[in-house]
This record gives sequence, structure tokens and C-alpha cells, in this order.
Amino acid sequence: MFPRRIIFAAISISIAASFLLCGYEFIRAVSNSLFVESYGAENLSRAMVAVPPGLVLLLYVYGILLSRLGATRTLVITSLLSGALIFGCYIALSRGVHFASAIIYVFREAYIVIIIEQFWSFVNSTLTSAQAKRINGPFCAVASVGSVVGGLLVARWAEPLGTQTLLLFTAGSLIPSTIFSAIAYRLAGEPKPTLEEAGGLRGHLGARTLFSSRYLVFIALLILSTQVVSTVFDLRFNGLVESEMPDVDARTAFYGSFSAVLNSCAAVLQLIVVPLALRFISVRAIHLSIPTVHLLSGLALTLRPSLRTGALAYLLFKAFDYSLFRAAKELFYMPLSYDERYRAKQLIDSFGYRSAKGGSAGIIELVRLGVKTVPGAAFSITAMVMAGLWASIVANLTTQYQQLEKSAKKLDILSKFTV
Repeated sequence: MFPRRIIFAAISISIAASFLLCGYEFIRAVSNSLFVESYGAENLSRAMVAVPPGLVLLLYVYGILLSRLGATRTLVITSLLSGALIFGCYIALSRGVHFASAIIYVFREAYIVIIIEQFWSFVNSTLTSAQAKRINGPFCAVASVGSVVGGLLVARWAEPLGTQTLLLFTAGSLIPSTIFSAIAYRLAGEPKPTLEEAGGLRGHLGARTLFSSRYLVFIALLILSTQVVSTVFDLRFNGLVESEMPDVDARTAFYGSFSAVLNSCAAVLQLIVVPLALRFISVRAIHLSIPTVHLLSGLALTLRPSLRTGALAYLLFKAFDYSLFRAAKELFYMPLSYDERYRAKQLIDSFGYRSAKGGSAGIIELVRLGVKTVPGAAFSITAMVMAGLWASIVANLTTQYQQLEKSAKKLDILSKFTV
């Protein structure tokens, strides 16, 4: 069922993701802590607003590279340039340029999704649906090893080394990540576009491909709803952290410990729950159960607001997002074409993720102009409302997916008879 080269390619891309996510834990804790120190947690929403326009620019550059150089070289270039920019921000921070903390916060939101979605595009282009149901969980688990290690190292090294120094580990992690991802492409071969898609003929960004498909639009709506939930849980959690932990290094260490716990929970879900769920539970039931969990955690945070319930709500969201939701969501892309997997997917899963975050943060900023301080309960109530919308979107989307799967199976049977 699994050719040897596919197995080794899957292992290589998993190791690449592990290095990438290990480095991301450093920059996530550092950027959160430094931004809060320089501008306060109440201004995190302003930084989030800056993410979508910057991400569109980076995605356009990515699209041009993909059209001219292909998937392998594009991944190598975007990874190495990200490491160089992060190193440059470290130098700027060392020289007292505080605005670099805002740059690093915004950039961390962009580079991680652009690179990780290229990994998933590779996986979705290399595996069949049956193979993906077995491999997606372990792939996420191996990747999460890096996240767990990164979180533990942040917790241990933040105070003795200092927060800024940890950025060097993020920049350095992108080198082995690049090497292993290139090995994966070498083993499995580079996916090729059709003649109609080659050279970006349907657009470098993939916007035409996205908006010409009702199915892709529903995937985009799903992502938008999930990220509004993520944003309000994120802002509420960071506000509670700031109020209870005023010291910057202690706060960084707490973020590291929290990430280690979060990623350990995600790893357990990836290794045990995801493979079993994808094999024995319908995709529809899986996708409907996840927003139900977040609706309940939002209710708990509304009724009993504290750092504990805030951390639990955010942890549950991220743990499911990194494991069950991610593995099940990637199945939606399996029956699709090259441009849909490499271009439209980037718009949905990179820009969609971050624009929803930035857009909801922008709405919060507009509300703050009128009321000055947004009540904490407003965040958790918003999460509950959006979780309900999420469930209704995914009910429709899974119906479309099941129809696509049936069509793909019929075509496969017909092709066997023709041959």
C-alpha cells in the first residue's frame, strides 16, 4: 500500500515540519512577550490588523516563485529568506529598535503558515485519500515533537539566556527544515501542474481558482469562522496572562510551559485519536464534534472567567486545531487539482487564517473606539456564536466532500475498465 520512497518522503517531510515547529515555539513566545512588553496586551489586536496586507504581498511573491521555479525551489527560497529576516530582527532588537518587536510579531504570523501549507500541499499531492487517513495523524505527531521540545526549551532557557536570544534558535531551525523538505521532494518527485495551470496561467495568487469553486469558497468560510474563535480566545488568554504575570521573562517562561503542555496534548491526539477517528468515524461527525467542544469551553469561560479557564479554552482550540481538525480538514483537498492544492489552498489556509484573525481584531479595535475597554465576557460569547456558525458551515461542506469522493471513485472505476 505504501511504496518505500513514499514512506521515506513522509518521514523526511515530517522531520522538516518538526524542525520548523520547534523554531516557531521560540518565536511565538518571544514575539508575544516582547510585543506585550513594548505595547501592552491591549494593543495585540492592532498588530493582528497589520498581518493580512503583509501576507497578501508575501503570497503574491510566493505565487510568482511557484510559477517560475516550481514547488521544490519555492519551498527552499521561502524557508531560507524567512530565517534571514528573523535573524535581521534579532540584530535590530539587540540595538534597541523596539519596533522590531512589532515586525517580528507580524512576520511570525505569516512565515509559519506559508511554509507549513507548502508541506501539506506536498502531502496532499503525494498521497491517496486512503494513505492520508493513515499518515496524516502520525505526520502531525512527528511534527509536534518539535513543538513540544521547543516549548520546553523556551521554558528552560528564557530567563537564563534572555528573551531576544531565543530568536536565533528560530532562524537556525529553518536550515535543517529546508534540507529535509528538499529530500522529501527528491524522494517523492515534484508535483506538476496541468498545461492549463503551468506558469501561473490561472493567476499567481490562485484567486480565480478559489472563487470559481463553490466547494473551495465553503472551505474558506470554514477557516474564517474557526479563526474568529481562535482570535477571541487568544486575546482573552493573553489579557489574563498580562494581568497575572507582569515580569517579561517569567511571562515568556509561562508561554513556553503552556506551549509544551498544549503540544503534548496535541501529540496524544495525533498519535491515538486521529488515526482511529479517521478510520472509524465519518468525516462529517468529526467536523461537527469540534465546534461543539469550543462552544462548551466558551460557555465555561463566560461563567467562570480566570487564567485557568482562559488557558483551557485556548489550549483545547489549539490542540484540536493542530491534530484532529487539521488532519480531517486536509482530506478536503485530496480530490483537487495542482492549483487548488498549491495556490487556492495558500489563499485559504494562509491568508484566510490570518485575515480572519486580523479582521476580527480590527472589529475589536473599532469597538474599542466607542467603549474604550471591551468586557472580557464579550470574547467568550463571540467564540460561542462563531462556533455555532462553524457547525452549520461544516455540515454543508462535508456533504459536498462526500459527493466529490463518490465522483472520484466512479472515475477511478471507469478508468480501470477503460484500461
